Formats: sequence, structure tokens, C-alpha cells
Amino acid sequence: MDERKRRILAAVVSLYADAGEPVGSNLLCNYLDMAVSSATLRNEMAALTKLGLLEQPHTSAGRVPSMEGYRYYIENLLEPETGLTAAEKDRIDRAFEGFDYEPERLAKATAKEISAMTGYTAIATTPKSDDVKVAYFNVIQTGRSNAAVLSVSSVGGVATRVAATERPLTGDDIASITSYLNRTLCFVSKDDINPLTETLLKEGLGAQQALWPILAAALRLLKGAGRGKVFIAGQEKMLNWPELEPSLKSCLKLLGNTEELQRLISPTTSRTAVLLGDELEEGKLPGAAIATKRYLAGGGRTGTIALLGPSRMPYFKVLPQLEYFAAKLGTAMTGIEG
Repeated sequence: MDERKRRILAAVVSLYADAGEPVGSNLLCNYLDMAVSSATLRNEMAALTKLGLLEQPHTSAGRVPSMEGYRYYIENLLEPETGLTAAEKDRIDRAFEGFDYEPERLAKATAKEISAMTGYTAIATTPKSDDVKVAYFNVIQTGRSNAAVLSVSSVGGVATRVAATERPLTGDDIASITSYLNRTLCFVSKDDINPLTETLLKEGLGAQQALWPILAAALRLLKGAGRGKVFIAGQEKMLNWPELEPSLKSCLKLLGNTEELQRLISPTTSRTAVLLGDELEEGKLPGAAIATKRYLAGGGRTGTIALLGPSRMPYFKVLPQLEYFAAKLGTAMTGIEG
């Protein structure tokens, strides 16, 4: 891989990202500022094909990057733009100014905005942490025998569950169970909840056993605190990319399996990572790629923001956008710049 081959490979990746059509030597000659003939470029492209970095879809067609070519480009040739344009930064900054800073709504809004900006399917997760506790409960009557239980976690997350009781509820019932939940379950570790403690908590209701469904809903909220949620936006955008058609069903299946999706997109380092669909050990996604970036949410907690699109996405543009969104999301989660 001499310098000329490296420049040719980078040019083919860029041109194919723009048009989605195989790149021929004449187009490449016009694109590159190199004093070489079309014949020389054809020879170099043939050499890159023998190396497994380019592919020729048809005998008379130009070349397209192979999965090995994309991986070599990402690891060795990718030179992200020096930064986003002022207009791009301004659009993102103004979007975050209008977001609700409750963690779940913030992650959901971020996924929607980056999907709209890039044209790809976006995934954003809320921070996952095993030591998150519930700081406050509130119970709101929503019907004669129904109540909504609301919990606020120690990191600001809000969750609700609806419970139905066998008898009509009164104002005294609501006040009593709200007080009981805040006395017994606030700042309690989910690991301390077991069948014995649940039995003791139920017995603690005394003559108000009819309120057990509300207590059970609060226990489910406590057990789910800090689990982290996944928000997806722009699933329909996958239809805009013909390259994703062979793996569309697998992509939709992955997006529906939030536990597997969360595991797959969680980077092990702070670096921006690109997963090529053909490289996945299980559930290959031909023609697809996932760009993923971790963000810091304070207290050692992290979340993830990711983009699912075709493997030919223009990484030199997409990755800086992803990184800026991750930085803004981390700042919004923690209130600390940078």
C-alpha cells in the first residue's frame, strides 16, 4: 500500500459514498489531482482489487470498496473534517436549547434530531448504572380504582407505572400510600428487594392490603431504576438506502431486541467506533454499518449514541457530527461543559 494506492482507495470510498455508483478510472482521474493516466489508474485499481480492498460488481463496471477496504479506510485513511460548519453547530446548539433535560426525554430528542440531520436511523441510550436508587415517589389517582405511580431516580430519571386496585380509592388512600412508599423505598438498593422484604412491606400496609397493587408497581419501578433505556428514531430512513435491502429484516429484528442492541452499540473505549455489518460474528447485516460513540453522564455513568446506515456512509462527515452530538448530550446530562 504505497501512497498512490492509499489516495486512490480513499477517493473511491469518497466517490462511492456520494453517488452510490461504481467508480471508473475516468471519474477517478477527474477527481484526483494526480499526473497519471486513466490506464495507470485502472492498473492501480486492479491491484487494489487483488489485495481485496476493492470489488468489481460487473466485468465492465468500475470498482466499489469491499468490507476489507472500508475497514482499512476507517482505521488508516480516515481524516475527519477539522470540525463542523458554523451552521451545523448552530443548528445542534439551538436544538439542545429547546430540549427537555429529563434524561429519557433528552435521549429521545437527541436521537430524533441527529436522525433528521444525517438521514440515518439513530439510537440513543440513557446511562446505565447499578447503583441508581429512587429518590422520590408520587401517586396520582387516575380513575375510581386506578393510580399512576411516578418515581424520580437519584440521577433525575422519571418513570411511571399504572396500578389497579380491587376497590375504589379515596384521597386518604393516596396520601397514605404515597407517604408509605417514600418512607420505605426511597434510596433503597434494588439488590435489597427480595421475596422476604416484599412480604414484610406488604404486611406493613396493615389494614390497607387493598393498596398492594400500588406498592407492587413501586417495587417494579425500583427494580428497573438505572437499567438504561433505548430510544430509536428514523427507522423509516432505512428504506432510502438500496444497499440495506438485503439486511432490512435483520436490521429491524436487531432494533426490536433492545437488550442485544444495547450490548452491540456500547463502545468499550471513548473512541468513536464503526461496526461493519459483514464483520459481525452473529446476525450479519450485509451492506450496513453502525457508527457509535460513548458519552459521559457523570458519576462514572455512560450512555451511547449511534447511527445505523449503509456501509458507504460518508464517515468523514458523519463521525464529527456524531461526536458533537455525544459531547452536547453529555453536557446536557451533567450540566458540566466538556
